[in-house]
Amino acid sequence: MPLCLMENIRKIYRIGDIQVEILKGINLTIERGEFVAIMGTSGSGKTTLMNIIGCLDTASSGRYVLADREVSTLTDDELSQIRNEHVGFVFQNFYLFPYATVLENVLLPTLYTGYAGARQDSAKKRAIELLKLIGLEGRSRFRPNQLSGGEQQRVAIARALVNEPDLLLADEPTGQLDSKTASEIMDILSRMNKQGKTVVVVTHDPHIAEYARRIIYIKDGLIFE
Repeated sequence: MPLCLMENIRKIYRIGDIQVEILKGINLTIERGEFVAIMGTSGSGKTTLMNIIGCLDTASSGRYVLADREVSTLTDDELSQIRNEHVGFVFQNFYLFPYATVLENVLLPTLYTGYAGARQDSAKKRAIELLKLIGLEGRSRFRPNQLSGGEQQRVAIARALVNEPDLLLADEPTGQLDSKTASEIMDILSRMNKQGKTVVVVTHDPHIAEYARRIIYIKDGLIFE
């Protein structure tokens, strides 16, 4: 069973009496261990597709299975649980808490999963290992405003990985970075993929998409591989 399976996914937004169909029957399979890029221009539907893949939103119709679980009809609370257990997010904006240390920011997702006692100790150990892996072990007590943009995005990647999700979902992860720093961030994501993590990057930048093993193009709510 693939990690992500979408069958005839449609998304319709209603504004008064007007219906706007954003996704028009998406069929998509993402296998475990893949590195996939989703490309599309503004308004193509790629952000809506990303939100459904990451369980931030639900489809109007169709079937979506994530990590062997049918999620198309789950409640908001159940979707939240699925997100916490199976998906790690990296966004264009880093969304770090300014008054928390780097280590505290990385550990934040573990608070939502109810880690305590020995599990919290284990999570802290993993957070420290992740910071070492991304080259920030010496910055664990720093605040976000003491870091460069690239360093802040590295912290966001470590935060996304701390709960050991099945899927790492990155939405324009290099959008605020210069080209050199962007390459460093994509090298980290590539390394995570080579270690077995499933990575999906949503981007409009063909240079970023080239890091993926498979590129999916979305236009007018439809997929073209």
